[in-house]
Amino acid sequence: MLNLEIAEMSNKKNSLTLPLLLLGWIFSIQSAQATDTHYTPLTDFGDNPGELTGFYLPATDTSNTSPTGDFSLVVLLHGCIQDGVELANKSGLTSLAIANKFAVLVPQQSYDNNVKACFNWFASQDTQIDSGEMLSIKNMILATQEKLGAKHVYVIGLSAGGAMASAAIVNYPNLFQSGAVIAGLPYPCADNLIKAISCMKQGPAQSVEELAQFAKAIHPKQTRWPSLSIWTGDSDNVVSANNAKMLASQWQVLTQSNAKPTVTNGSGYSVSRWKDNQNNTVIELVTINSFGHGIAVNPDIKHGGEQSDFLLKAPISSINEVIKFWGI
Repeated sequence: MLNLEIAEMSNKKNSLTLPLLLLGWIFSIQSAQATDTHYTPLTDFGDNPGELTGFYLPATDTSNTSPTGDFSLVVLLHGCIQDGVELANKSGLTSLAIANKFAVLVPQQSYDNNVKACFNWFASQDTQIDSGEMLSIKNMILATQEKLGAKHVYVIGLSAGGAMASAAIVNYPNLFQSGAVIAGLPYPCADNLIKAISCMKQGPAQSVEELAQFAKAIHPKQTRWPSLSIWTGDSDNVVSANNAKMLASQWQVLTQSNAKPTVTNGSGYSVSRWKDNQNNTVIELVTINSFGHGIAVNPDIKHGGEQSDFLLKAPISSINEVIKFWGI
């Protein structure tokens, strides 16, 4: 199967090295291209060095009066070989956005940029502040926020998109109210393909303090960091659950929240919560038992999502719980 994929990709524009093919194979999330009449292509959003495209779902019908700026914008970063709009639809995000009246922005990666259409979370030129794909995503957010009048911005990422979401909240902590990383990795976990594969399988080579100090070095005067919801499966054999634990620990240092979390056990999952000095929950780590690589959906509840490739049935729905955590 791997040899067939390598042969298939060898004819693509800008063919990449074997390590990239291997990374795309490991990180692959299969999905058909999706269309949805609710979403509108995003154009004219400024510099686009990452050569991304984007789609957005307004928080209100265009026939209504102009937005007041009191609502929120949720940015969704998809995984490899995924159509972002389809992920929004199948995960329950689209229906929740319509029901709760918040807007959605979906940046979309292309096969020209990455052989598996992954966001290049392992390439420093695409993850550093105001560079490559990171700058494209930032400019999309700012343009959509201005276009729609959204007041607060949130970001949620799955898999490679989760790794990119980690980079985004480290680079632009003042842009986001809160974030969610699902089956993702902390930033900076890797700056090349070999390190990326190692990080996916084992977790970061850096210590927690090194991960935190990296973020502090970018923003030495930063006192407020976004709250964060982190999701992992204890049987994820693509991205080690150690990445989620390290990300939570990195954020605990940055937010100066309580060192010891409170742990609540549900039916088939557990939630660890860290609180700040004002007793607000600033970090939650959700670990799902016997759960692999993907986003949790629960088709039995409203807006719980539908089961599909890497949208895995679970006792709870990731999107539902993240939106509750954010309070939007």
